[in-house]
Amino acid sequence: MVYNKQDVYSIHPFCDHCIHILHHLLLLTLLFIALLALIALAIYWLFFVTEGVYLGEKVVVWLYDLYARHYDTIKDWDLQDEIEYLAQPFVALIGERRRPPLILDVATGTGRLPLAVQLSGLLPDARWVLLDASNNMLQVAKERLTSHDRYHFIHQSAQSLPFEDAFFDVVTCLEALEFMPDPIHALDELIRVLRPGGLLLITNRTGPGARWLPGRIWTRNQVFQLLKSRGMTAIGIRPFLVDYEWVSAVKKGVFISPGRAQDPLALAKLRELP
Repeated sequence: MVYNKQDVYSIHPFCDHCIHILHHLLLLTLLFIALLALIALAIYWLFFVTEGVYLGEKVVVWLYDLYARHYDTIKDWDLQDEIEYLAQPFVALIGERRRPPLILDVATGTGRLPLAVQLSGLLPDARWVLLDASNNMLQVAKERLTSHDRYHFIHQSAQSLPFEDAFFDVVTCLEALEFMPDPIHALDELIRVLRPGGLLLITNRTGPGARWLPGRIWTRNQVFQLLKSRGMTAIGIRPFLVDYEWVSAVKKGVFISPGRAQDPLALAKLRELP
């Protein structure tokens, strides 16, 4: 087939127009894919990396309720490591003079800390109060722990602890402060319910993952100053597993032995709790 010059000039503008349209369609498609990717990344960050903390406490609790039954599988903790790196150092910090200890574990989740201590065979004389805002996580903790007469389960936010001042010998909160609505206020609550001379154990988020929680992470010096300004002494900070620091401190004052695990007054007040 032979085209004359007039045919070429009549077809060429049409082809240019088609190419122009295809170019814009391709650009719009790429922009749409990029937008979907950004939305997916935002959802992943909001719901998985930060566990819903920037969306409010209700979302955090909803997420924990949602995957409570799968939480331990996701974490995949090695029980022997839990005994060696969690239970044994924790019991060593408590010491003999706080025995038998009344322990508050805030944001207990599925009962990680008390289970590690139970499996270690240590602290058989301890009494635990396990508090969490997620009812489903507490239910899993109840199923995992034996000797329920030693455990009290409280469904409650850590932002307002339902205990009087200076009530517990030991207060713990592991891998949770950064996911609370007001971490500093929660820290104040932990200290408030701790007896003079009592032991506080918390964790501080570090490592590469900390950068994804802007405004909710403390530096080592900030943690030290927060505790010191609140009358805490014997402050110790060391690495703990991969993404956290282990932070221990003692509340200013003299600890009056023994611990309150068998104190009739303390037990009576615990029985009054819902």
